[in-house]
Amino acid sequence: MEATAVPAPPKKPGLLYGGVRFILRPLSLLLYRPRIEGANNVPRHGAVILASNHLSFVDSIVIPLTTRRPVQFLAKSHYFTGKGLKGWVSRTFFRSIGAVSVDRGVGSQAQEALDQGRRILEAGQAFALYPEGTRSLDGRLYRGRTGIAWLALTTGATVVPVGLIGTQEIQPVGAKRPRIRPVTVRFGEPIDLSGHGPATSGKARRTATDEVMAAIHALTGQELAGTYNEAPPQNPIARIADRVMPHERI
Repeated sequence: MEATAVPAPPKKPGLLYGGVRFILRPLSLLLYRPRIEGANNVPRHGAVILASNHLSFVDSIVIPLTTRRPVQFLAKSHYFTGKGLKGWVSRTFFRSIGAVSVDRGVGSQAQEALDQGRRILEAGQAFALYPEGTRSLDGRLYRGRTGIAWLALTTGATVVPVGLIGTQEIQPVGAKRPRIRPVTVRFGEPIDLSGHGPATSGKARRTATDEVMAAIHALTGQELAGTYNEAPPQNPIARIADRVMPHERI
């Protein structure tokens, strides 16, 4: 994970984001009456990573609506490439909530996602991500991937842990419409990860990521899964190799 030169950052959230936020924020606060704790822990200016647990699709809406500054996050590219009216609605909606298109996956795609996040942070913006990588379908908190540490150690950004409680009840997996359910959003105290070492150190990335996940766990109280949120290797040899020499997940 060598730091390399990157092109200009994605566009900052503009009038569309501001307009939608102006309408949705008071409406959502009125309907859902979320319990928001530690909002002042999010710096008003400068690069900051909001590192959250991930329970539901609506998490990426809840976080921007409960912070006091614009927040950007990554979303699958297919949300931005649809055709016709449905494609336009999808693109408009995701851009309106601060989403940035990226091809997510492993290898070069994972690095592309990190580079997108890096560009956002180096522009002094707020960037939200889920260290678990994907939604937890069983409610447990999974092991964090080290991309968050790479971003923080490369850019010098402050990390604010976020604990979401109850969002899986708003829109469970498979549900087409959101429901009104109580939600708690907890913003923890900012974390400076620089003491773990440089971004080029695998040990530094791992220990820094573990510190962030411990902070998220303290906010949510979720049961710890102790593993990555992914399907186990199907090949017996691959399972043994992963146990003996586990590779880094970013």
